[in-house]
Amino acid sequence: MATEPFGPPPVGHEPPRAAAPSREPPGPRRARVFFAFVVKEWKHVLRDRKSLIILLGLPVVMMILFGFALSNEVKSTRFVVLDPTPDATTIAITERLDQSRYFALVGRVDDEAALLRSFRRGEARVAVVFQAGFDRALRHDLHAQVRVVADASDANTAATVTAYASAIIAQVQADLAGPAAARGGIAIETRMLYNPQLKSSYMFVPGVMTLILMLLGAMMTSVSIVREKETGTMEILLVSPMNPLVVIVSKAVPYLLLCFIDVLIILGLSYGLLDMPTGANVPLLLAECLLFIVATLALGLVISNVVATQQTAMFISLVGLLMPSLVFSGFMFPIQNMPLPLRVFSNVVPTKWFYLIVSDVMIKHLGFAAVIKPTLILVGMTVGLLAIALKTFRQRL
Repeated sequence: MATEPFGPPPVGHEPPRAAAPSREPPGPRRARVFFAFVVKEWKHVLRDRKSLIILLGLPVVMMILFGFALSNEVKSTRFVVLDPTPDATTIAITERLDQSRYFALVGRVDDEAALLRSFRRGEARVAVVFQAGFDRALRHDLHAQVRVVADASDANTAATVTAYASAIIAQVQADLAGPAAARGGIAIETRMLYNPQLKSSYMFVPGVMTLILMLLGAMMTSVSIVREKETGTMEILLVSPMNPLVVIVSKAVPYLLLCFIDVLIILGLSYGLLDMPTGANVPLLLAECLLFIVATLALGLVISNVVATQQTAMFISLVGLLMPSLVFSGFMFPIQNMPLPLRVFSNVVPTKWFYLIVSDVMIKHLGFAAVIKPTLILVGMTVGLLAIALKTFRQRL
């Protein structure tokens, strides 16, 4: 009979340890635990209303915006007609343009000077100019000329609307009876105002400048006050004898100088590298840029006052401002194509008015009289945002 040896086991022959009991519950119980975790997490999600709104609301907003509201198709473009001798054919062409969904007749002008004034005032973006004796020339000489003039400060829109107008006029010619129709007697000439070469930089420079100043100005100041809250230095500001207005202004001044340096850099690159047309009123342009920078800094201060963390401030200033600034500035999508509620909402977006100002001053070389309306609106927004920033600045933690 075999007996167990006495004494400790030899080195290298340790007895096998018993396996530790598994902490995993058995199969059915594991499923119940997993389901309980899912329920707990679901309750957390439901309690976080802000995140829930973003999760469920963002797809709806994006689909509605990009599916129905935002379109590169140009509709209801305002146009004027210069027709020295109205006749049946010119009236037919004018009515066909007006009846289409792409154009809306806003008036008739008597000469080229009145036509240019309508462009400078923003009353029209397209003009149709018929030669004198259009119908007679078409029927006797089998050749008549019509000129389509477009505001090419927005090169893409100008190219699109001139193509629309040419197609409609060609359709009217196809409907004409007689040898003039057979020989294609209507010659269509296109002319681009302010940007005859259709350079895309003419449109992108004002748009990019608008977006850069909005994002940098609001983002940098949005973390200025909330940073004091997070680092615990807000008490020092609150016990200081300084007026809250002075505290707010002192927070904004460094960023004001930095953003203005950005403006100088952008203008230098625009005129030095991108061949932007010279001749703009530079002091007026710089003054308008300064006004817009103050508006963006005031917006950033409002954000900084109402949020609790730098992360939230950065998220709101970067993501929350990027989309409205991009969509409602008129830089990417024509605002006149949007539904009425969105067109109304675009009026409260500062980038819309600044983009109009910069485009008129930089590309069309217009003066202060032409941009006084958007300037006054921007002044009102700036004063309102500064008042809100002052009011929301907390005197006590």
